[in-house]
This record gives sequence, C-alpha cells and structure tokens, in this order.
Amino acid sequence: MSAAKIDFNDRLLSLGLARVAEQAALASASLVGRGDEKAADQAAVNAMREQLNLLDIAGVVVIGEGERDEAPMLYIGEEVGSGNGPGVDIALDPLEGTTLTAKDMPNALTVIAMGPRGSMLHAPDVYMDKLAVGPGFPEGVVSLDMSPRERVEALAKAKDCEPADITVCILERPRHEAMIAEVRETGASIRLITDGDVAGVMHCAESEVTGIDMYMGQGGAPEGVLAAAALKCMGGQIFGRLLFRNDDERGRAAKAGITDLDRIYSRDEMVTADVIFAATGVTGGSLLPRIKREPGWVETTTLLMRSKTGSVRRMSYRTPTWSHNDG
Repeated sequence: MSAAKIDFNDRLLSLGLARVAEQAALASASLVGRGDEKAADQAAVNAMREQLNLLDIAGVVVIGEGERDEAPMLYIGEEVGSGNGPGVDIALDPLEGTTLTAKDMPNALTVIAMGPRGSMLHAPDVYMDKLAVGPGFPEGVVSLDMSPRERVEALAKAKDCEPADITVCILERPRHEAMIAEVRETGASIRLITDGDVAGVMHCAESEVTGIDMYMGQGGAPEGVLAAAALKCMGGQIFGRLLFRNDDERGRAAKAGITDLDRIYSRDEMVTADVIFAATGVTGGSLLPRIKREPGWVETTTLLMRSKTGSVRRMSYRTPTWSHNDG
C-alpha cells in the first residue's frame, strides 16, 4: 500500500515523536553552558534524524534546518522514516535556542511537529511578522493590521482588565525598539526574550503559568509554523505575514509555491489538519524543566500534544546515561 493511502494515526505515532524530541535533548545535554552553539545544534540534529529514521513513516521535512544546499541534514525536502507508513509532513527545530543552550539561559527546547502530507505551510526561510494570544478569546480579537497600542487595548478589553494588567512577550532586537516603546506607553509590561520565539508564542497558551498574555514581533517564518502547530494543540490564535527584504527572499517564496506575498495566515491556514507536537526542555523555563543530570542518570520532561483530542501530556523520562540512546 502506498504511503498516501495509509491513514495518519496520530495516537500510535505520538509516543515515537516524543522519543525523537527526547533523544535530541539528551544529545545536546552535555553541551549546555559550554559556549559552543554549533556543536550543541549538530548533536541535536544528528540524534533527531537518527530517531526519525526509526519511525514507520514516509516523512518529508517541510520546516527544517534550511535549504538543501545550506544544511547537510534535516534540510527542507529531505525524506525521513522507514518509508513503510503514512505520508507525513514534519516541522522541526532540533534545538530551538542554540545560543540559550550555549549560555545555559532559560527556554531552550527541542521541538517537532508532524501532520498528514500537505498539512503544513511550506514557509521559506524569511522573516514573519507574528501576533499570538492564548485560548478563550473571540477570533480576531487582535490583528496584525492593528497598531501595537490597539492590540494591547483590544486584549485588555476582552480580558476585562486594564492595559497595565497585560504582559507582552517580544524578541529583543533593534528592529523592535519602536514597538517596545509603543507597548510600554500603554502601561503594559513586556517580557523581553533574547532567542526562542516558538517558546515565546507557546507561553501565551498557558498565561496562568507563564504570565504572558500576548506575543508580537518579527522572527523566523519556519518558527512561526512550528508555533502554529503548538497552538493548534494548546489552543489560541496566531497570525503571520511573511516579510521580504530582497529579490532573493521573494524567490524563496516562489520556490515554496507562495504567490500572495502580502497574505496574512491564521493558525489553521499555517497548519490545516490535526497534528501531533512534542517539545523537550533542555535548559528549563516556564513551560518545561531543564534536563536533570546526576551520577549515572539523566532525566528529561517532554510536552506531548495531539490537536485531534486536545490532549496534553507532560512525560518524564529517566534513564541510565549508558543506555539512553535506545529510548
């Protein structure tokens, strides 16, 4: 039977996907705080690819480490899995927050999402203007066409609170200076992050735990699709608009089959079918604890989610250091 005719059984595949995230995190654990971003990333990439190839899927990487000529492994378009299973799209970031890992700063994660073939936006490696809020609000309560001030005021009205009660997460970059100033003028507080905007968006979905109500700003488009997959499972809204700085980037969009360069994508337009999502904490943070190491043992915590059922699992995995590659 061809891969296209085999059903995507998210329940059976979910535990395997958790193992993929776990092994990538374990591979990078010894490099936390060692100052070597490339080594930490490569270790996670190697482990994630090895584990993916053990799964009975006919997988294609649609969000990966870059174009084929830029990344030797887990590049966009690479086929992974045994080939004996359903055709699936895979979006991944083997180590979201390489700098965070190298510096032992919070919120580095290994992240992967899987859905039926054709279910995820093939986002080119360009910037995306992003806006996200958690669950429980009317669709379109905030929009990318609003100014930062209008977004804060609209969300405060929907929450029946003052703008001063809103906390916005923004990536700390020079390009966001005007946005940061305008948000602060409303009285809202801002949590600035140095890296890791997939985790930044995910924080909105658990605001009672993280204290984050909204995420806004420009970051990588591939990470926007990963974040959309997470919110499809956790609940919440995300909107993204691709940004192009030159003809080369517009060419990347054409290669990915994108013709409307000004389109605003909603969560369900970036991820059009039910998906499974797994993330394992590397350095720890509001969402997931760090990898715990003790003599002879190592322990991870993985967030495993299925959008079809809305199930969210937090799974601890403890293993002797000499055997963790077998999962």
